[in-house]
Amino acid sequence: MPRRFPPHAIDLGGVRITLLDGGALALDGGAMFGIIPKALWSRAVTADPENRIKLACNCLLVEMGARRVIVETGHGSKYGDKEQKIFAIDPTWWLVPALQDAGVDPATITDVVLTHLHFDHAGGLTWLEGERVMPSFPNAAVHVQEQELTDARANFGIMTATYRAPNLDPTMNWRPMTGEIEILPGVFALLSPGHTRGHHSIRIAGKDRDAVFCGDVMPTAAHVGAPYNMGYDLFPLDNRESKRRILATVAKTDAILVIGHEPNTPLVTVRPDGDWFRLEPLAGA
Repeated sequence: MPRRFPPHAIDLGGVRITLLDGGALALDGGAMFGIIPKALWSRAVTADPENRIKLACNCLLVEMGARRVIVETGHGSKYGDKEQKIFAIDPTWWLVPALQDAGVDPATITDVVLTHLHFDHAGGLTWLEGERVMPSFPNAAVHVQEQELTDARANFGIMTATYRAPNLDPTMNWRPMTGEIEILPGVFALLSPGHTRGHHSIRIAGKDRDAVFCGDVMPTAAHVGAPYNMGYDLFPLDNRESKRRILATVAKTDAILVIGHEPNTPLVTVRPDGDWFRLEPLAGA
């Protein structure tokens, strides 16, 4: 079984979150670190002979009362041999097998909340039965910013193939939203544009502690530095400000930060460090 780690559950106080291994992929290190020279970013991560770095597709299962919520769906399984090689994707291991491995029936998922709709975040929304696109979570409402859904359908982005029609199945129960709202009881949108225009991060509020899923505002722990943006970011300066705001919020509230593409330490706390911030692995994670 190709999973990287077993499901990891945390009780926030009336809300249970479980970190799930939604798959892995590899992307070009230079593109992942933008203007940062390889001599600097290679101190934190190791590139393969094709200059790709390993990335996780971390997802969350949020359980509160009668609701079962998925945050992010990872890359999914809809890839031919060529893309499997390009992105180092194993199509046999993605979010649905991870859920089943944790004893969760995908049909019991009530809601899916996405930070944005790039293929490595929304690919798990659907799967292929032959050539027919099928919803992975047939009973779930899918929540995303309206700006993001509009841009995805128009393919507004730097990468021409990152918004993919099979992930945007119009028959799904789309619930687009606008602004910083309470998406579901205890689940809040935190606007964090820059990577895309409609990107938001997600705060899950428990009675004892909060958790914040930052999405691609900070894809790995190595991107914590202020100028560490991706070449894929539409608006790097906006992304930097979004990152500062998210890190400040997490540090102030002592929330758990969940880092979407971090392969080694996806659960961290944030501490002020001079005029910026540093990350510390979550105790017991």
